Amino acid sequence: MPIYLSVFIVTLLASVTLVVTQRWHGHFSMDGIEGVQKFHVTPTPRIGGVGIAVGLIVAWTLSTPDVRAILGPMLLAGIPAFAFGLAEDVTKKVGVLPRLLATMASGLLAWYLTGIAMQDTGLPPLDWLLSFTPIAVLFTAFAVGGVANAINIIDGFNGLAAGSLVVMLGAMGLIAFNVGEPDIAAVCLLVCSCVLGFGAVNWPYGKVFLGDGGAYLLGFVLAWVAVILPMRSSQVNAWATMLVCAYPVLEVGFSVHRRRKRDGSHPGQPDKAHLHHFLHRRLVRPAVSRMSPTLQNGLTSPLCWLFAALPSGWAVVFARNTAMLAVGLGVAIFIYAAIYARLTQFRWCLSAVTLKAPAKLQTPARD
Repeated sequence: MPIYLSVFIVTLLASVTLVVTQRWHGHFSMDGIEGVQKFHVTPTPRIGGVGIAVGLIVAWTLSTPDVRAILGPMLLAGIPAFAFGLAEDVTKKVGVLPRLLATMASGLLAWYLTGIAMQDTGLPPLDWLLSFTPIAVLFTAFAVGGVANAINIIDGFNGLAAGSLVVMLGAMGLIAFNVGEPDIAAVCLLVCSCVLGFGAVNWPYGKVFLGDGGAYLLGFVLAWVAVILPMRSSQVNAWATMLVCAYPVLEVGFSVHRRRKRDGSHPGQPDKAHLHHFLHRRLVRPAVSRMSPTLQNGLTSPLCWLFAALPSGWAVVFARNTAMLAVGLGVAIFIYAAIYARLTQFRWCLSAVTLKAPAKLQTPARD
């Protein structure tokens, strides 16, 4: 317990330091209020990933040798994802493609350092392809990059990404503990402690943001745990870790599909048509209209944490049951689509109209 508390306190202090010293670094670290997808009302430091990195380094330093053997390569491999994300936080000039490639490079580096790649998905035709190492490595890099970018996509409100990460990493840790992988469980809990330290400053008032650097680093860590857990333990079905990551993956997949359906829209173009945007617009803001916009922002996140908690909880309960995990993924997709349709078109059925209609609500002006 002392090590987890230490990591929490160090990350908390590092995050507070970023806030109180913003007068010296704000000219390059601030996130402005202009932007289609932004809801904060005052410029805010977006380099919270620095505090996360400090906390993770301390976690590695204080860990047992067995835990360091897992966490060390993970942190080394995460450097490209963190570096390119932080560069975007500071310069605002790093494109989507270079950042995606950087997160995939982290997946490749993780394989190089550990020799682990995803080769057992429970789908025989795919597993046959993954028996060839180059294909398995590329598949792993693509999956890792996808999850890391998905965490960045859901980082839209105060505490949304941080809280979702705590839920998902907590579920991974519980699964690991249940199948006799205490070292992976310890890694998950250490990262959760780090995220909670940051979250104490980020939620609900948004004094510092995770930024691309923090989102990509933590997204990579989540993705790599999702890879190594079923590869180290035959008792864990790969569908279980995939289901834990369902919420951010569904968000990015649905967003790409939605944007491609829209005339003149690019899949990488930001918008205000994510599920969390409509939860804020349709439910939270009318319910707490007398509260400040900042608190309305923060109160949106707990609703979104439920979308991470439901599939994660299902994965913990049915971690060894392929059929039930597949059912859980189907249920998660259905619930996401039905609620999105209800919030956008006031119907419980997803349609082509639903996919295109949110474009009418997009505007550079702030809500």
